[in-house]
Amino acid sequence: MRRGPVEPGPQGGEQQQVQQSVAHHLLPGPVPVDLTGELRLPAGDGAASFVDAGNIAAVAVAALTEGGHVGETYELSGPRALTSTEAAAEISWATGRDLRYVPLSPERFVTGLTGQGWSPAAAEDYAEAVSPIRRGLDAHLSDGVQRALGRPPGDCTAHVSAAVAAWRH
Repeated sequence: MRRGPVEPGPQGGEQQQVQQSVAHHLLPGPVPVDLTGELRLPAGDGAASFVDAGNIAAVAVAALTEGGHVGETYELSGPRALTSTEAAAEISWATGRDLRYVPLSPERFVTGLTGQGWSPAAAEDYAEAVSPIRRGLDAHLSDGVQRALGRPPGDCTAHVSAAVAAWRH
């Protein structure tokens, strides 16, 4: 949701803010998108089945307010796994601004964040949060949304497009 007017910055402007807002919904922490249009992460070639926050909320509401969910465990995922290169392409398409994924080693990623003022512990935690993608552990697809809500999970493309539209209006 857009909150207040967007003030164009000296180099990024509204497009940069839209891109960062959309990327924020796909990443486990602050968005490492710089003004050159690079998404710099230690995610390697791994993929993730990004789950739409709306699906998480809808499953939680259903589980807490409807019958038939007692004792159930719902593992949630999106309908497909995307690499960071593919996720950057989705964001780029939706925002109309070039964005490319630049894979970094965890050490280089941590060094970059600490150079921006992050504490070493926070930078290492962020690198660790991304590590399941790099290690190929986040590409698993599950049927939790389908079982809990009776419909398939929302796709990343639709979520990115909706986030851009909401931000711009």
